Amino acid sequence: MKKVICCEKAPGAIGPYSQAIEANGMIFVSGQLPVNPETGTMPESIEEQARQSLENLKNILQEAGLSMDNVVKTTVFLADMSLFAAMNGVYATYFSGAYPARSAVAVKALPKDALVEIECIAVR
Repeated sequence: MKKVICCEKAPGAIGPYSQAIEANGMIFVSGQLPVNPETGTMPESIEEQARQSLENLKNILQEAGLSMDNVVKTTVFLADMSLFAAMNGVYATYFSGAYPARSAVAVKALPKDALVEIECIAVR
């Protein structure tokens, strides 16, 4: 059985998908663009965008009663691999101890011309 997780402290879905789905104790969080849920705007720098994407993930996890410590896997989508080091510097501040497994890939383009989008899988 699956449960939809919806959080007002993260931007709403811009298509036919859920912010997150819980199934069998695992939470699958959809890719989070760096959109501020209060203003609908995106910051300009990669550091600020990475921070906003991670804050959106964190807020969705909190809605599910979890924290970033529950994350076991992330996928980071970047508009260009030259942004990796700056994103990574911010990313490292959101995790401690055993870091989650991660993939980071450069893609041709992201929705809304974002520089980064981050998704994750967490477990209870």
